[in-house]
Amino acid sequence: MLDVDYSFWENPPWGNGKQKYRLGLKPIAKDEWLNREIGPSLYKHKKELLDNKYNDVVAVTNDSLDAQEALSREFGLTRRIYKDPIADVSLNIQDDLCLIRAKGDQKLLAASICSPSYWNVKSKIGKSLREIHHPVTTLNEKIGDRISTFIKQAPIMKPFARQNWLIHGDTKRFHLSEENSLSDDPAKWFIRSEKETLCRFHEDYSLFTINVMFQPLFLIHDYPEQKQNLILSINTFDNKEIDYFGGDKKVNLLLKYLSS
Repeated sequence: MLDVDYSFWENPPWGNGKQKYRLGLKPIAKDEWLNREIGPSLYKHKKELLDNKYNDVVAVTNDSLDAQEALSREFGLTRRIYKDPIADVSLNIQDDLCLIRAKGDQKLLAASICSPSYWNVKSKIGKSLREIHHPVTTLNEKIGDRISTFIKQAPIMKPFARQNWLIHGDTKRFHLSEENSLSDDPAKWFIRSEKETLCRFHEDYSLFTINVMFQPLFLIHDYPEQKQNLILSINTFDNKEIDYFGGDKKVNLLLKYLSS
């Protein structure tokens, strides 16, 4: 059983029911950036994937070595276990990592993703941010230009953060695609909250990170205001966003449950 995170429920990532897909980045202090040590359970999860499913977790471009080495220097890592420096960095912190070129095409240069939510890093590597977001057409329309401009203009070593959220049928971290066996009972589902940070740590490179946490969905009935705000947020989804979230059936089951 997961521990109840009361701070999560006091300020959930869907806020007051605003649109889910928005930029939403806010500045944070440097000492609040990637400041949580990796615990034994998460370390074991990452280590097993890196040792046994490396090519499903780590992807790099041929021209990414300089960027990866710059990242290693930023974290003060000198010991190497894996062939790609980004894998070693990711094993030392809670977050998953995406290394992006800050200028020009803003290409995804390297990534270590041990907790994907319905996406596969192999299909994203080497693509620009616009190409990566292309499957959700309206996401590009709503925030594509703003993301691109933000990364180009971001000050060096000034981190920003936002909280994203999804809903899954379990607390498994590694989901390359949607669950095939999602229960029809949302009381058994979980809110998957993702703390995302973005920091231009180098003149040429930015780091995007994802830190995943879970809370049982049924707890929402103890927070009526937060429940209504979640309904409001879901009702802002367009068809593309519904598909990305998990489809009509999932959304309809969720709304029925929240309205009960």
